[in-house]
Amino acid sequence: MKRHFGTWQELHSLATPVRRSVFIEEQGVPEVLEWDEEDAIATHLVIQENDLPIATARLIPGVTWRIGRMAVLSSYRKQGIGSQMLKHLIQEAKYQGAKHIQLHAQVIAIPFYARHGFEPTGPIFDEVGIDHVLMTLEF
Repeated sequence: MKRHFGTWQELHSLATPVRRSVFIEEQGVPEVLEWDEEDAIATHLVIQENDLPIATARLIPGVTWRIGRMAVLSSYRKQGIGSQMLKHLIQEAKYQGAKHIQLHAQVIAIPFYARHGFEPTGPIFDEVGIDHVLMTLEF
């Protein structure tokens, strides 16, 4: 598997099909809500297998760093790719000086993020029609 970190300009052609498949087609997120201004400021991660993009996520800098748009194609789930991606994102955030990271976890994914040290830090809320919770990892 190949791992690529880069800008949206560099990686959008690889990240877009994964996000479209997972968020728009599979989860029913309206396309107008999937693409936003944070893509332009984020560091993006794409994982490829045999030159096929199979997973993506973004790391958004700021006072509070955030992980977002984490997606793995359905046929590649339960193989540790999400965990590998999350570890790379955490390592990159630390390298860039972050002291903690937050993310909006879909409620069904809380156990996954909790296994990586993230803790729920707020109530459940609706984001694009899906229940989420804010989770934080302190370094």
